[in-house]
Amino acid sequence: MITRWGDVNLHGAAGYIAKRIAEFAVSVAALSFVIFSLLYIAPGDPARSLVGTRKATPELLARIREQYNLDEPFLSQYGRWLDGAFHLDFGESIRSGASVSDTIAPHAVVTFELVLISLAISAAVGVVCGVVAAKGRGKPRDGVITVAALVGTSAPSYAAGLVFLYVFALKLGLFPIYGIGDGSAADELWHLALPAVTLAFGVGALLLQITRSAVLKEASSDYTVFMRARAISPMRVTAAQMKNASPAILTSAGLVLAGLFGSTVLVESVFSIPGLGNLLASSVTFHDVPVVQAIALLLAVFICAASTVVDICVYLINPAWTQQHGARRLGGRHERIHA
Repeated sequence: MITRWGDVNLHGAAGYIAKRIAEFAVSVAALSFVIFSLLYIAPGDPARSLVGTRKATPELLARIREQYNLDEPFLSQYGRWLDGAFHLDFGESIRSGASVSDTIAPHAVVTFELVLISLAISAAVGVVCGVVAAKGRGKPRDGVITVAALVGTSAPSYAAGLVFLYVFALKLGLFPIYGIGDGSAADELWHLALPAVTLAFGVGALLLQITRSAVLKEASSDYTVFMRARAISPMRVTAAQMKNASPAILTSAGLVLAGLFGSTVLVESVFSIPGLGNLLASSVTFHDVPVVQAIALLLAVFICAASTVVDICVYLINPAWTQQHGARRLGGRHERIHA
């Protein structure tokens, strides 16, 4: 019976994966409880909160209480809402009267496309430039890349978006100014390119700094000195360093993914992208509580899932790193790697 795969103990890996999946389920359950409770934490009658911007007549309040079972105990209401969430039934939008799931779906597709494109750009540019900077430590290229990364991490996403919009869309005409195009895949990709670059500008710079620090740490390790003393090719040395630095880089990429969702509200507003960020902002303005709750839960599930997948990948790549540093926790403390 096969019990090992490379450096991974299959029994240990199965136990770790089961543990992380259980932690994912507990995290989502806890977050769902907090998200649902927000309706009751707000001052005033929950029924009035669910009325939104409409006139709160006694008839409307009575219908709202009946529709959302507000006369039942709190835990009973939460159980009904959670059961509906499992079936993607979050009720009706207060603003439009349409199904919340149908309202969110097209916006979610746009935001996930934007985030994935941005993650691909930030990972490709950040990791490559981070390695180049680390390999040229002390040289002009290292200085130029480090300064560029500092600018990227310092510039707010909305400010970078306005600059990019003015220069590349308005003045040079290289990209569309707003929206997602006429519906074709190529046109939508063209419209999302500049917003994706805007999102990637800051997080890519952060990933660059982390990659540079992780590679520099591996460059000063004993095994690197030994490999160079044995005249092993620089490509093999770099490959070994990247394998050992990859857990820190992957962990950072998971955090970057969470940060991308946080930045979509501002970037989507700047570029008039009809994504979840724009929908969330407008739903908060119109007090559309069911839509706000559904979006918050959807983002929480996605971020927790990304965290779980990253942790499992890190364990499979380098089990010793996970055992030494501990599995990453959403919102927990993370080791900072310094150059």
